This record gives sequence, C-alpha cells and structure tokens, in this order.
Amino acid sequence: MTSDPIQIRMGGYGPPTTTHSRALKFIGDRLESQFGNGVDIKYVWNIMDFGYRADEILWLTECGILTMSYQSTSYLTDRVPELGFVDLPFLFDDLDHARGAFDGDLGAHLNACIEREYNYRMLGYFENGFRHISNRLRPIHLPADLKDMKIRMLPSDTHVRTFEMLGAEPLRMDLTEAIEGVVAGTLDAQENPLANTVTYGVHKHHPFHTLSGHFYLSRGVYGHRESVDGWPEEMRAAMHEAVRDATEYQRGLAVAEEDISRQALEDENCEIVELTDDERAEFRAAVAPMHDEARAQFGDEMFGMVGR
Repeated sequence: MTSDPIQIRMGGYGPPTTTHSRALKFIGDRLESQFGNGVDIKYVWNIMDFGYRADEILWLTECGILTMSYQSTSYLTDRVPELGFVDLPFLFDDLDHARGAFDGDLGAHLNACIEREYNYRMLGYFENGFRHISNRLRPIHLPADLKDMKIRMLPSDTHVRTFEMLGAEPLRMDLTEAIEGVVAGTLDAQENPLANTVTYGVHKHHPFHTLSGHFYLSRGVYGHRESVDGWPEEMRAAMHEAVRDATEYQRGLAVAEEDISRQALEDENCEIVELTDDERAEFRAAVAPMHDEARAQFGDEMFGMVGR
C-alpha cells in the first residue's frame, strides 16, 4: 500500500438503512479492516438529499466524483442494449434462477457489454429483486385491470413495451418525479420490489398491491474505471472479494426485508393480491411475443445463459 490513503467515495440513492446502503457499509468495513489507514472511505447514502436525481448517479461515477455506486441496470439500456434482455418480463423463474445467471456466464457477458460503453469497471450485481405493481385505483388480477392506468416505468424500452402490451399507459420517469406523482395522485400506479414501495412511502398512497413478480432487476455495482485501474492489485482483489461477500449479505437482507415490507402493507390496511396460476398465465401470454422478438434480436446465446 502507498503512504497516502486510497480515497473511495461510495454513493447510492436511499437512506443508510436500505439493504444496498448496508451492503456498501459492509464493503467499506471490510476494506478498513484489511487496510486500516491505507484507505479513506466516505459514504454518500442518498444523492437525492443533495438535489440530484437518482439517475445522475451514473455520470457522478463515470466522471469520478463517486468512486463506486449502484444503480438498476435498466437505467443503462439506452447505451447497452444487451441489458434490455434481462429486463424481459417473466424471464426468471425464481431467485435462485436469477442469481445463478448473474453470478455466471450472463453476468460476465453483461460486464463486458457495460464496460464497452461506460467508463466503469464492473464490480458485481446487488439484488433489486422481483417487482410488483401498486396502484391507487383498483385491485389487479388480470391484464385487463391495467387498462389506461398511468404507471411509472424505469427508463427501459423493454419495460415500457411490457406495460403497453398489458394495456397500461407507461410513463418513463425518474424516481424523484415518480414519488411526487404518487403523492399528488397524478400517477395511478408504479412497480417496484415491496421494499422500495415501503422505503419511499408509496404504500401510504396506494391501497392496492399485486404480487406479480413481472421483472427481476439487479443493481450493478459500478467502479470509476481510472480509479479502480489505478489501485494496487491487492486492493482490486480485496474490492472484488468484498463486493462478492457483500452481495451474498445483501441478498439475505433483501429476502428478510421483503417479508417486513409485506407486513408494513398489511399494517397500512392495503389489499394484497396474489395471482393464481391461471391469472399469472394470462400475464405471461400477453407479453410472450416480446420473448420471440428478443430471440430474433439477441439470438439463442443469451437465452442459453439463462437456460431458456
């Protein structure tokens, strides 16, 4: 290690209590225990507290203001079309299926695609989990129940197309704007893991929640390329190991938090819809053409990486 400490500024867009913030702290604690005064770790838990939009974390990391950060991979799809593949609805059967793909060949392939377009070194993938629908209007059991509903989408063409096919009116917008719309009642619906829905207080405005699990999202862990490449090999290896272990830790927290979040919905007297097999089949059938189109776009290789 050099005499001057290596400065590492970690950033996110949630309070210190979220699973992703706690995973960052896990990484920082691990590095401090290994390198002591050889590292100087700083945290910016929520960039939105400083007037930034959640999506601005990408350029803050790309230009090195932040050394590392996380963000949903859907925010990168405009520059990395391959990430649109993992945005496909009902691509993964369960958590084990999704985790195995991101820990294996699919994750390695996506790393290369992201580094091709962004000034990043990919460090790993935190879990954002399966996403569910909440709304202020009515219970959703079938695609027809979504008709003409204004629903917030991440900036992913795949996500937008999915909800167009389901009959809703999808609106691409940043999290900051979405929360304002939910509170004001100008946005009918949104989709998120239950933990996000509760963290951002959406459940206090949306009484109806459908456990659709339509998308599985990961949050890439991005390192500023010049910073990471400039570290001694010992530090780079330690960071990759710390991110790997933090991801396992974060995944466990996320499963527990999903249960806690569901209880928060019940405490708020929200109506929770669990789809029957037949209802879920109708959702799958409505968006099935998207899988055919993706196979035509990406070929069989990426589908093979997820065992399809």
